[in-house]
Amino acid sequence: MGIEIDKTEFTEDDFLSFSACLEENLSALCDLLARPGFGEGPGSLGAELEMYIVDEQGYPLHANTEILAVANDPTLTLELNRYNLEYNLPPFSLAQSPFASTEKAIRDSLARLGQSAATLGGRIVPIGILPTLRESDFGSHCVTDRRRYHALVRQLIERRGDSFHIDINGAEPLQMAMGDITLEGANTSFQVHYRVRPDAYADTFNAIQLMTPLALALGANSPTLFGHSLWHETRIPLFKQSIDTRHVDPYKWNEPARVSFGQGWARQGAEELFREVVRIYPPLLPLRNDSSAAQELAAGRIPSLAELRLHQSTVWLWNRPIYDDADGGHLRIEMRALPAGPTAVDMVANAAFLIGAAEGIRPQLASLLPAIPFRNAEYNFYRAAQHGLDARLVWPEADQSGYREQAITDVIARMIPVARAGLVAIGIDASESDYYLGIIEERLALRRSGAVWQQRKLAQLRESLTEQDALHALLEAFMEHAPTNLPIARWPL
Repeated sequence: MGIEIDKTEFTEDDFLSFSACLEENLSALCDLLARPGFGEGPGSLGAELEMYIVDEQGYPLHANTEILAVANDPTLTLELNRYNLEYNLPPFSLAQSPFASTEKAIRDSLARLGQSAATLGGRIVPIGILPTLRESDFGSHCVTDRRRYHALVRQLIERRGDSFHIDINGAEPLQMAMGDITLEGANTSFQVHYRVRPDAYADTFNAIQLMTPLALALGANSPTLFGHSLWHETRIPLFKQSIDTRHVDPYKWNEPARVSFGQGWARQGAEELFREVVRIYPPLLPLRNDSSAAQELAAGRIPSLAELRLHQSTVWLWNRPIYDDADGGHLRIEMRALPAGPTAVDMVANAAFLIGAAEGIRPQLASLLPAIPFRNAEYNFYRAAQHGLDARLVWPEADQSGYREQAITDVIARMIPVARAGLVAIGIDASESDYYLGIIEERLALRRSGAVWQQRKLAQLRESLTEQDALHALLEAFMEHAPTNLPIARWPL
């Protein structure tokens, strides 16, 4: 999302030419995947962390460009709205204590950025959705002044043709219309990148899809918007609806949303997932690279597949396939459903559980997937986002006969030993695995996610404060505890 482009208006020829490039990219990717040894190498973990900038009163501070200049940090990038920034954290091999190393990188980065923001009266907070947001914080005035964002906004508005409609149920339902896509910027996430060998890609991708609802419920941290108590992870419906260009008719066929859980289980590998995105979703930013994939291959270089990567960046699957030409070319899975915050240790624990559970369950997929049609996995995803640790899921069993709902907490409890075995299987030291999964066990025992803590704290504050004062007091309490890196299960209420 942060890569800059050189123009904002496009012709029909631009789109036709770009589509031809996508076809060439797919052909090059197919050739690469057929090469013996392509994409092999040590596994690794990387991450991106999106953040809010707030002022002394806790309102969004429109200063990301200015703070970026002060920070002078190449790993820091701009986001769509002027009060958001993103860190591209360094990747760590699985032999480098990747979870502990990522936690340290997050803490060090936030400390540096906090100092830079303070010079402009700003504070940094990683939280799924800022509780102090106002409707006046959205609109064309808050878009970061970069050609990429202006072009993206223009393309999505043109394809929608009228207002974007927000309709989210919950204890205090929210309905509203927006003339642009800036509500997308209300969502900040912790996006985890996991390098995967091509021959293990389909099974690993499917395992991550299956386990994502569990990690999402554990990590939920976005229970409110504009003071409305909504889903435990309100980012999930808000992101989808805020950029949905479709006009869905329940009695006709409808194209898939650009924000989705996917279209089905992966059957063969990464190529089909990339091809699916090209076949289903029309391009938004038709910008061609200076050299073609065929030219790069002919020159003996690993092709950048720049057009395919650009197109992928405008289709926001919650688990997304990633191609990277670095290190001889490799594949990753990007896990996008986890929210930012509350703390570095909580975010990393969520990632450790998700990856460990996926790796631990992967050998059993052949017997489990026939017991859970993809639409039921998608159902689990949305129910976990809506109800968090109170959700009930349709969970597969190898010897089942028919469906039955189960409490998500019971499923998580059974999956923690699976996650521990999975982390050991990929070479994570037992002490590192035990530490982060211990944080998950503690959270599960108390039934407390970041969302639950926010809900309970806000309920307390509302007893003695006005609504706006309660929301600000909630944020201040959150920002008091988050820098301590104390796991959310240990925060006082």
